[in-house]
Amino acid sequence: MHKTPTALPTIRNFAALAVFLLLFAGKCNRGYRKIAEEKERKAAEAVHTKKLLKSIRGIGYTEVKRTFDNGLSFSPVGFQLVPEWRITFTKDSVNIFSPKKNKFLNAPVVFDHDSIFNVAWAWLKLRYIKKDSIQFMVLHVNDRVIEDEKVHVYMTFYTNDYIKNTLHSDTNMLRRPSRRDTEYIKAKTLLANRIPDSAYAGTQPVVLKSRSPLVAVTKEVTPPDDVNGGKIYDDYLSPTFNVAIHHAYDDFGYSFTAFVDEKGNITFRKSINYISPEYKKTLTETMTAITNGYLKLYLDVTPARTLGIPHTSIIFLNVAGYKK
Repeated sequence: MHKTPTALPTIRNFAALAVFLLLFAGKCNRGYRKIAEEKERKAAEAVHTKKLLKSIRGIGYTEVKRTFDNGLSFSPVGFQLVPEWRITFTKDSVNIFSPKKNKFLNAPVVFDHDSIFNVAWAWLKLRYIKKDSIQFMVLHVNDRVIEDEKVHVYMTFYTNDYIKNTLHSDTNMLRRPSRRDTEYIKAKTLLANRIPDSAYAGTQPVVLKSRSPLVAVTKEVTPPDDVNGGKIYDDYLSPTFNVAIHHAYDDFGYSFTAFVDEKGNITFRKSINYISPEYKKTLTETMTAITNGYLKLYLDVTPARTLGIPHTSIIFLNVAGYKK
């Protein structure tokens, strides 16, 4: 059949469109296949994980190690991960020991997918189950979406039988910080003692005691199960003290941070509250004078310690002066 010049471009356009549709359909099919394969993989992983958990029902486990991605139990700011869980899986729940209540509590186990489930209100991913141990990775989940950019935490458990009858050890021995932890803290201490801005929080925080009846010191303490979101470890990450000075030169109130070095020497660091540029010099000098005068004169200061090693750390102070 003879094709007119006008019909030829139309035929070519149709052919190109057909090729495009075929390629697009193929790409969509590959995409659908990939999604289906991923669903199958997750389903198979879920079945496998459920079988593994079923195999350890009724076995008592004790957490012996809790570390970050780098294998350390300490963070750069001085926060220490402390292993504390004791668990036993049942059919669809877990018995977990509460140190605060000194008894076992039963919590639901909600299985999700891909070896991920919620245990005692924490999202965990099963890393492995071996003959005498299991390991979980703690997940950061927000609106059921895993935030992978967060630093991961790993929890390692041994069976109670393995600890007692094979290792012939006890929980306290196994939970001791590792040699790497000790080396890390020693290195951080040397740096903090040389460069105050490298100070880090001590797991045994600074202790302030008054040596005068004119000065009262109280440390803010986070109550257990604080409804305002406070955590017990906040008490050593940001130790906060309220200092009341009577018969001061004037009535005043300042909030600031200070360095406490490894020998217990206290040094003004900076104001906690915003100060206008025109007042910064004067108020900084005043707070420095209060630190060097009242605080050094009337307070006994014990430095922070981590693993028994004294080091430079930062404290938060609310200092009030009263003329009477």
